[in-house]
Amino acid sequence: MIHKHIAFYASNFKHDLSASIVVFLIALPLCLGIALASGAPLFSGLITGLVGGLLVSFLSGSQLCVSGPAAGLTVIVFSAIEKLGSFQGLLVAVILAGIIQLTLGYLRAGIIGAFFPSAVIEGMLAAIGLILIIKQIPHATGYDGSYEGDESYMQESAQSSLQELIESISQSISHGSIVISSVALLILIGWNLPWFKQQPLFKNIPAALIAVIWGIAYNQYTIHFAPEWAVKAQHLVNLPAIQSPVEFFNYLLFPDFSYLARLDTYTSAITIAIIASLETLLSLEATDKLDPFKRIAPTNRELKAQGIGNMVSGFLGGLPMTAVIVRSAANINAGGRTHLSCFLHGLWLLLSILFVAEFLNTIPLACLSAILLHTGYKLANPAVFKHFYQKGPSQFLPFIITISAILLTDLLLGMTIGMAFGLFFVIKANYQAAITLSKQGSHYLLSFNKDVSFLNKAVLRKFILSIEENSHVTIDTTKAKFIDHDILETIEDFLATTSDDNIYVEFIEIDGYQRFSGIGEKHI
Repeated sequence: MIHKHIAFYASNFKHDLSASIVVFLIALPLCLGIALASGAPLFSGLITGLVGGLLVSFLSGSQLCVSGPAAGLTVIVFSAIEKLGSFQGLLVAVILAGIIQLTLGYLRAGIIGAFFPSAVIEGMLAAIGLILIIKQIPHATGYDGSYEGDESYMQESAQSSLQELIESISQSISHGSIVISSVALLILIGWNLPWFKQQPLFKNIPAALIAVIWGIAYNQYTIHFAPEWAVKAQHLVNLPAIQSPVEFFNYLLFPDFSYLARLDTYTSAITIAIIASLETLLSLEATDKLDPFKRIAPTNRELKAQGIGNMVSGFLGGLPMTAVIVRSAANINAGGRTHLSCFLHGLWLLLSILFVAEFLNTIPLACLSAILLHTGYKLANPAVFKHFYQKGPSQFLPFIITISAILLTDLLLGMTIGMAFGLFFVIKANYQAAITLSKQGSHYLLSFNKDVSFLNKAVLRKFILSIEENSHVTIDTTKAKFIDHDILETIEDFLATTSDDNIYVEFIEIDGYQRFSGIGEKHI
């Protein structure tokens, strides 16, 4: 068994290696940006990314889900720090949130992930793709005012993001950033063309890596030979400079457990645990849908893994974490296949912090914007919209409503609205399909196609009222193992009036079991 596992990881190593570099390049500025937006020390975001990559990747049951700090939690974290008055108080809440998540995993609460309708999950993916495109266009033009906003609307509205987009294009254009992002996009698109895919040299080199190398090379050249076309320092990755591995520990902050005596700590912990768990389950469900191998990750194990990850992150001075769909989608898009891609991205984060921070600080953010723009287009591909439109209103409406709600609010509220509409259409479909009435001449067939409850009472009455006098009615209940008492009463009320209308009723019942009683009917 061990040899099989080793062989499995070894056979996919080259794919995971290239994908890990892409995920690392995307995760690096996000870890810093999300910490900044949360009102926390920048290093705390990197700690969370490290724990998500090096620890949670192998505790998780998902082969492709990437864990780390999530933009969707920034408002909650910012509020918690403000309420508690201390970042070290937040760390206690993060540890408690981890304990709650671990408990939820053992209570098998992960099952709720199976109740998200497919159209809603796909709508979430498409909405995130559109968010990526809207949020990355400013950065691609040289406007990096809110790089942390790549996974959700930081100001929680589409209006603010569109305003930022207009302002960036009209006021803050960097010619160098536009050149870098445009060429990087052409590289990413061209690399996927059939001709390139057939070339062994190009096949084994990740397009995102070439895009980043292009950006560094361009900027270094223009700095020396055409400064007016170079990108400014604020448009580059900005890592804290650590002079030695020992200095790494100087950046760690530890929780102040005296905050256990405050009620606010527990309310913050419960809020973080609930939101982080929901985001994780949503991201896990979406990642499973994107997985080219169609693997299904165990949700309860994921909650346990996230719980342990948050406990460790809190102890080391990190932010709360979740499974994050943007980095997971980028991982899949870059060819990741196993846990290794996520683990290696954590390893690159660690090594970059320790040894090559100065080199990484030469990467233009426009390169990363191009990678995320490409990922966004793949998630919000027009073919996906066409696919759901062809499925009909019951699938297309929840899909498009979910997208609209997420764009106009935020990820969690939008998903809640999408879920409400999705469940409405599911209930409506079940309501209509549970009982059917067909007619041939004077003969009616009333079929119970599945278990029926009081919700189907209205449609049953409608069908009964449509049955004409002097007719023959067959009631087939063989497919229904459960029939609600209200339904039985409605049928019996109907049987009581059949003699007046000269209606003859017969039943087809499972195993000869007679559910109905009355006069004038015949049992088969």
